[in-house]
Parts: sequence; C-alpha cells; structure tokens
Amino acid sequence: MGLFDRLTGGDAPRVAFIGIDGVPFSLIENEPETFPNLHRIMESGSGGDIDSIVPPESSACWPSLTTGVNPGKTGVYGFQDRENGTYDTYVPMGSDVQAERVWDRVTDDGRDATVMNVPVTFPPQGNVQRMVSGFLSPGVKKAAQPDDVAAFLDDIDYRIDTNAKLGHRDDKSEFLENAHETLDARYEAFKHYVDADDWDLFFGVFMTTDRVNHFLFKDYEEDGENKEGFLEFYEKVDRYIGDLEDRLPDDVTLLVASDHGFTSEEYEVHLNTWLEDEGWLAFEDDDHDSLDDIDGDTKAYSFIPGRFYINLEDREPRGSVPESEYEAVRDELKGKLEGLTGPDGEQVIDRVVEKEDAFAGDHDDIAPDLVAIPAHGFDLKAGFKGHEDVFDVGPRNGMHSFENATLVSSDPDVTVGDTDLFDLTPTILDLLDVNYTPQEFDGESLV
Repeated sequence: MGLFDRLTGGDAPRVAFIGIDGVPFSLIENEPETFPNLHRIMESGSGGDIDSIVPPESSACWPSLTTGVNPGKTGVYGFQDRENGTYDTYVPMGSDVQAERVWDRVTDDGRDATVMNVPVTFPPQGNVQRMVSGFLSPGVKKAAQPDDVAAFLDDIDYRIDTNAKLGHRDDKSEFLENAHETLDARYEAFKHYVDADDWDLFFGVFMTTDRVNHFLFKDYEEDGENKEGFLEFYEKVDRYIGDLEDRLPDDVTLLVASDHGFTSEEYEVHLNTWLEDEGWLAFEDDDHDSLDDIDGDTKAYSFIPGRFYINLEDREPRGSVPESEYEAVRDELKGKLEGLTGPDGEQVIDRVVEKEDAFAGDHDDIAPDLVAIPAHGFDLKAGFKGHEDVFDVGPRNGMHSFENATLVSSDPDVTVGDTDLFDLTPTILDLLDVNYTPQEFDGESLV
C-alpha cells in the first residue's frame, strides 16, 4: 500500500471506493490472469458475488448503492420515471435522489469526500470537497466543482462517458479505441485526486466497463471475434485498480464493487408491443411515441427494465382499471408474464416481483406495480413508438443481470456472503467510524 504519509487531516480511518459498473464477479473469478491485482487483493482481503436490486438498472442501482435504501426511499426507479396523476415522464438526475448519500453523511461528520463519475449525481453538489458528476451529465464543465477541477479535467481530455453509438457498428475497433481513451482519462483523474491525499472518502466509478460489456460480452462468453479485445480492456482495468491501490496510504481500506452483473443477450423483448398484441395497451392513434399517447382502453404499460404499471383509475389520468379490480388485474398480468416464452419456447421471465415486496418508503407511490426479472438472454425493452415484432436482435450482445455483481475488499473483516447493494453504504460508514442508526438502511454493515 501507500508510500507516503497522509498530507492533511487526522488519524481516523479512510475508504477508497472504486466502482466497476456492471462487472460480474464470475468474470473476475474465472480470469485470474486478466485480473491479477483483484485476485491479489482478495487473497489478503475478501471478495465474492453479491446481488443487485430490483430493478437492476444503473439509474436505480447507484442511488441505492450510495444511500443504502431501496427505490421507494430514493425515489428513483430507472432511466425513465413518472409522477402519479400525469403521463409526463422525466429522466431522474442527482437532484431527484431523495435519500441521504454516503458522502453527505461523511461531510456532515466533518470529514472530506471526493466523488467522481458516479451515475445520477448531476448537478454536482457544492457541499462536498469536490465532485465530478457522471452518467447523464451534459458536459465536464457543468459536471465538475469547484472550478479548478473542471480546468484539470479539460487538460487531460476527460469525458463523461464512452461514445456508445460506436458500439452499434459491426467493426468494434473504433468503439474499443474510444473506450480505452475514456478509461485512460478516468484513471488519470482518479490518480491525480488519490495522490492529493486530502480526503477521507474517495468515491470514483469506472462506467466504461458497462459499455464494453453491452457490446462485447457475448464475444467473451462464446469466444467471438472480439474476445481478445475484451480481455485486453479488462487487463487495463485491473492494472489501473492495482496502481490506485498501490498509491493508497495504509490507513485506507479499498472497496471495489459493481452495481449489477452481466450476461450474454440473445433477444430484445419489446414489452409494450407484447402488451399491445395481448390487448393490454392501446394508443389514441397510429402516430405515437410517448406514454401520453395511450388511450383509455389501456390496462397496463411498461418502462425499462421490465417495470409494469397498471393503468389505475384515480392514479393515471385516463385510468381504466378500478381500484376494486387492481389485485385481480395485476395477478392476471403477472401470470401472463410468467408464462411468456421466447421464439424457441424458452421461458423469458425468471420471476415477477410485486411492488410491496421490493419497494417501501415515502416515494413508493410512484413504484411500478410489477417488475419482471428476465431469464438470461432476454433483455427487456419498452418505448412507445412500437415495434413490428416482440422479439428481435439489436446491436448489443450483453445485458444486465440481478445476480453476480462484484464486491472486493482489502479488509478481510469485510464479510462477503449473503450480500446486496444495500449493504455497501453502512459498510463504508463503519469502515470510516461514522456513526449512524442501523434502522435507517435496508442493508447492514458487512464489517
């Protein structure tokens, strides 16, 4: 570990958290030659697979991971949400997260936090030492505070995200080049602020891993033409994590974690098209592209990933399902989802979760009524423009999974067993000796 004494601050323990968005633990476990540093950390520390949340989508996962509570308390359920009483939708940003973030608790305790590239944190918070917002930020200048951070990032050609559109091309070489460039700049930024050694909590996320998995994961699992490029990318990820760990002083515990797992994708499943075919969803006319275009005959509609809402009277503006029929209609839809089969007769849905079994809090009134967790290979889509077929093949060959997320710790006292994302915030606070009330969280400390 570290070569230098801490430059500022007291003697309290510290934590560096490195996020590796969407990296499945099985990938690390099965490729020791690709991940020698993570294996070395696990040998002296701990590590294992953990569960994500319902639904396993980054816009919902990162708010839950960084608060320790479910979407019913964070108020963020996915990339697209809607309020009761309207068909207007919005993309949740950091300001929409209603629960207290782990770095806010650290700051309130009189400690310093550096937060970099965490999804769903725009606009950057002014109450922390420094912050660079991640996914969904409009640009580096607006995403960074204070001003000197933006100036430094501009000098190193920092970018918020990889250009995922390049992954749609058959030739993945330019996409991989862009992914490497994004990763390199992220590492340079992390290294710079790790070396500043003036924080109590360093919290940085590599999101490029998720992008590479979406377009290359099947190449890895099935020995495709891009497998070598996939593993070379991950060799660099591991090398950068190892270098960052080497730079950490001895009073810092390193945690490395992902927000969900990953698996190969076989089909996209267009659930609103399926609802139309089944007579559950109808539109006012043929020219439709938004939730507001549904008509009063609709009984249910879907948002990604696998979220289903009953078109309920007095909740939706044109609700068609009376409250007295809600349970029966929901049960019927749940049964249809559980019986949905793919083009070759495979089961599409692994399980269907009812809202009361996944969400609880001040914001559970906007929760989906059902969440479908797909069987591996079936990526659940939504959208309101309509598709010709329920099942098709898109440009991605990798998809999120609920299970098989990653947690690695340099501290052997962090026990990775029956663990999920909700456990990470209380664990970080315990490692930092920051007081909290255990009942505040949906998880519990792993220390």
